[in-house]
Amino acid sequence: MSAVTDAVRVTPPGNRIGQSIRDSLVVAKRNLIRMVRIPEVVIFGLIQPIMFVVLFSYVFGGSMNIGGSTSPQVYREFLMAGIFAQTVTFATAGAGAGIAEDMHKGLVDRFRSLPMARGAVLTGRTLADLVQTALTLMVLAVVALLVGWRTHTSAGEVLGAFGLLLLTGYAFTWIGAVIGLSVRTPEAATSGGLVWLFPVTFVSNAFVDPSNMTPWLRHIADWNPFSATVQACRELFGNPGVSTSSAWPMQHAVWASLIYSVLIIVVFRTLAVRKYRSAAA
Repeated sequence: MSAVTDAVRVTPPGNRIGQSIRDSLVVAKRNLIRMVRIPEVVIFGLIQPIMFVVLFSYVFGGSMNIGGSTSPQVYREFLMAGIFAQTVTFATAGAGAGIAEDMHKGLVDRFRSLPMARGAVLTGRTLADLVQTALTLMVLAVVALLVGWRTHTSAGEVLGAFGLLLLTGYAFTWIGAVIGLSVRTPEAATSGGLVWLFPVTFVSNAFVDPSNMTPWLRHIADWNPFSATVQACRELFGNPGVSTSSAWPMQHAVWASLIYSVLIIVVFRTLAVRKYRSAAA
């Protein structure tokens, strides 16, 4: 009898949830250690959102009409919820590329030889990406304060907004996981993870007021899950840009963001685990 079979036999029965959590944390730790050893991944992940903050704030800040005002300060406060949301969703590409790389290098086969929960590999990876996203948000918030962004609500509401952002980012990493498991190379996963994100983030309320869009495009923007998170954050931050749309997600943005994120996690985690099992079969 092989050592692997013996290891499976001595694994305590029951308590599968506990084992799955422990295995996921072990995989998450492995990925976090890898990030520490390759700091370029974190550094380059910070550069892009900082560039967006600076470019949009100073290049477009004086030409955008937000609620009848063209003040650069008003636009900066309007902008930051969109930049925060864009940053957490763009982590999708990195998650997909990382999982595709693990598959390409045969790491899945090595994990299969261990007595561990099958979904732990993906859950651990997405948790590690969540930690990286949280660090990115912290740095980005400091940069936003430096360019003039301010909040006008309580500390609890501000923390709630960042909590919604992290939940949205975690949900989108599961979409990245499905993409990473569906392609053959990390390069394809990176491209596949970005190509659909641009219309999702730009056909939204992140950078412009949707009321200026054509009616059919405005309808798409109002029901875009990304827009719900942006709108919820503006409300919780007390920033300008409160929507006048009658669409349910815009009128109940916090609840809409929560519901969208939970649905995305449930659907795409299920798909990702199934793909992982079929790929490892």
